[in-house]
Amino acid sequence: MRLFLDANVIFAAAISPEGRCSALFKLASAGYCALLTSPYALEETRRNVTAKYPEALTRLERDLISQLSIVGEAPLTRINWAMEMGLPLKDAPILATAIENRVDLLVTGDKTHFGSFYGHVLEGVEVVDVREAIARLLHQE
Repeated sequence: MRLFLDANVIFAAAISPEGRCSALFKLASAGYCALLTSPYALEETRRNVTAKYPEALTRLERDLISQLSIVGEAPLTRINWAMEMGLPLKDAPILATAIENRVDLLVTGDKTHFGSFYGHVLEGVEVVDVREAIARLLHQE
């Protein structure tokens, strides 16, 4: 299964090695899934970790990024489509890039902007929170 991680998921994994978001990285290491993200999401993650938890930057750079496949950004037409779906400009590239890369799940903790999409399949990509992503990985056949 291919999972696209929003910046907030990577951020949470960086600052909380024993948390739920870190479990996704452990599951990926065990072969349950592939983790993807974009340069856009990774830059947001780095910026937030540096500003709020600089001590976690080493974990991010050393332990987590190596487990991520960094994919190309979606074209502007797809980003515009995501904005028409109701996402703000800062979040539209996340959905757009997940769809462009044909992942199975877009994993995000952003309930404010993505919450109304949780459980919905958009252009073949289901939007889920971390808890649901872990449940899917552990119960896949």
